[in-house]
Amino acid sequence: MRDRLQAPGFRTSLECAFVLLAIIFGAWTVTYAQTRYASGQDVQPVYEGWERNADGTFNMVFGYLNRNYEEEVDVPVGPDNTFDPGVDRGQPTHFYTRRQQFMFKVKVPKDWGNKDLVWTVTSHGKTEKAFGTLMPVWEIDYHVYQQNRAGPGELGESDAPPSIALVGPAERSIAVGQPLTIETTVTDDGLPTPRATRSGTGNTRPPAGAAPAVVPRAQNPVTQMVVKLDPGMRLGVIWVVHRRSTAAAVSFQPVKAAVADGRAKTAVTFTAPGSYVLRGYADDGILLDYTDVAVTVR
Repeated sequence: MRDRLQAPGFRTSLECAFVLLAIIFGAWTVTYAQTRYASGQDVQPVYEGWERNADGTFNMVFGYLNRNYEEEVDVPVGPDNTFDPGVDRGQPTHFYTRRQQFMFKVKVPKDWGNKDLVWTVTSHGKTEKAFGTLMPVWEIDYHVYQQNRAGPGELGESDAPPSIALVGPAERSIAVGQPLTIETTVTDDGLPTPRATRSGTGNTRPPAGAAPAVVPRAQNPVTQMVVKLDPGMRLGVIWVVHRRSTAAAVSFQPVKAAVADGRAKTAVTFTAPGSYVLRGYADDGILLDYTDVAVTVR
């Protein structure tokens, strides 16, 4: 047996272990590389959890994962983009690339009970589902948002979400190529407090009355979230295409508008006629509120 182990074609147990690890690592590397598709992949709806409302009702919060790294997918409301029950629950029909969290909320009554709210999306020949439930383990709060969105803020704070409202009508009309100015008002409680600059092992606090220095926020390159503030921006309005009837480019200037004196403005330009729903998110770095404007482009 000893001679057999040392004969050509056989290896020691240590050599076999190294070979096995190399095979596993190589297979993992190939598999990982194959998951980075630019296009052609489907959209996975995601249930983020539920929130309590003051009136006893609940918000079920949803996001999604577009598995593509470049292709933005459009799936109209209907058999391929539907809720059960309800069909149209305000879900997006335009899906940005990669993971987009906390994109919309569905309000359900206080007597919803143990029923599921199912969001089904079919794209590129694949059908995926997200199951909303009021099971206690799925309850989310400020801390869940903070951990998932890498937001700033001192420990122990109790942040309230900002509130956003459109200035002007919720339905607009504009010609192709002509800029449309959208203005919103935003109210906020001033929280979260930007983290004080760290120095050595302690915190360096600013002088009394001075604003604390803002620590750059850590961003997760895997999520590539569209709705997130730029580093150094404490309160802003972020615009996205929520729904569109045609796969045409929409340009926002700026996409992320800082709130000044309770207001924020952006200009949007369309490259093709059609119907669009634009969504503006008021973002304080952790919590969100949103408003929609419907635009008919001539």
